[in-house]
Amino acid sequence: MGKQHLLDVGSGVQINYFDTGGQGPPVVILHGLAGGAKEFFPTARALTGFRTILLELRGHGRSTTRPVDLSRDVFVADVAHVIETAAAAPVALVGQSLGGHTAMLVAAKRPDLVSRLVLLESGAGGSSQVENMQLGEFFRSWPVPFSSRTAAREFLGAGPLAEAWADDLKETAAGYWPRFHPDVMAGTMDGLIQPRWQEWQAVSAPTLVIYGENGMFSEEEKAAFVSSRPGTLRVDLPAASHDGHLDAFEPWIAALRTFLGNPQSPDGEPNVKAADKGRQPGLH
Repeated sequence: MGKQHLLDVGSGVQINYFDTGGQGPPVVILHGLAGGAKEFFPTARALTGFRTILLELRGHGRSTTRPVDLSRDVFVADVAHVIETAAAAPVALVGQSLGGHTAMLVAAKRPDLVSRLVLLESGAGGSSQVENMQLGEFFRSWPVPFSSRTAAREFLGAGPLAEAWADDLKETAAGYWPRFHPDVMAGTMDGLIQPRWQEWQAVSAPTLVIYGENGMFSEEEKAAFVSSRPGTLRVDLPAASHDGHLDAFEPWIAALRTFLGNPQSPDGEPNVKAADKGRQPGLH
């Protein structure tokens, strides 16, 4: 999917990203925890007319998988470094889950780099060390290396996320390995224990928040997040999970393209208005 790049961001860390190239408006996409760029390849293909950059966060994918620093600040700095290096203009920044939280912080700290913001199944943050330890234990329970992708699918079970994990395993002479380490995933989530409401409310870019009907947030949590920043647009994906980009692909792309607008438009304005200027189908 486009050209692959490894960018040295300092402290022995390299960030991998795929760039489709072209002259279209730039869109940068950030995956969720334990994910990778590959699961957003279909999204990039669907964004015809745009230049799409799929970034793999530190600790994930083909980026450095054992970075020492897992603070939120360095995740923000990594993304800013890629945008400044790869894009010649402010970008539409899209993030899912952990990637959404990271994208929100980038938009708050570096408004000069973000023209529009899309958050899929993301919020201000808030977790606990107990939950994060349990998450690490789940990943440590995987019987790696898997002997084959089929064996991985049999263990991980059905579902689009499990399929994405199995599809992106790293093949070695010893077998198939995930592209992340359990302790790094748990350590990354420790950075989300403290909610970032102040940063969220400081975001100045036009913002769309997308939720799955069957995602990880309650209706109360969704409403509180969206209402705390006036003008935020919201779309709900029917029957979608936390990974709506995988199991509700068509409505996900429809919402994304509607908000990003026509890449051929001279003024580059999105095709939707702010929430207080009227509703669009599926958008509120």
